[in-house]
Formats: sequence, structure tokens, C-alpha cells
Amino acid sequence: MNTAINIDPNTNGLPGIGALQTIVGALMTVGLICAVLGVIISAIVWALGANSSNPQLAGRGKTGVLVALGAAIICGASVTAVNFFWSVGQSV
Repeated sequence: MNTAINIDPNTNGLPGIGALQTIVGALMTVGLICAVLGVIISAIVWALGANSSNPQLAGRGKTGVLVALGAAIICGASVTAVNFFWSVGQSV
């Protein structure tokens, strides 16, 4: 007797799933735009700190660039990461 349960995601089981996907896509776009803005602002702070011989300001600018780039990586890789871990979870 095989009692295995097989359940897959249902994209039309609830009303509003399409709208939710659109909202998530829009939020990803906003996140990426904010990451680009963060890189630009942090690069300006980094340049101002370097040119004014202010190592603390330059360090904060460098940190800001790295944080903004990390945020862009997370926004861009979020769907792939979730799909990867979904596949890993399904194979357990």
C-alpha cells in the first residue's frame, strides 16, 4: 500500500494570486532601484571622504557600497534561492 502524498503549489487555488505576484515583482523592482540609489549615494560619500582626508566618512561610504550591492544580490537572487530550497525540500 502506497500512502505517499503529493501536493504541488496551486497558482489558481485562491483569488488574488496573480495580483500578489505582480505586487512582489513591483517590490523587487523598488528594492533594486533603491539598491542602485544606495550605491550612487555611498560612492559619493566615499569620494567626499577620500578627497577631504576623512577616513571615517570614506569608510562609511565603502560600507554603504557593499551593503547596497549585497541588497541587490539578495533581491536578484531571491526567486532562484527560494526555488532552489523548494527543490531541496521536495527531495527530502
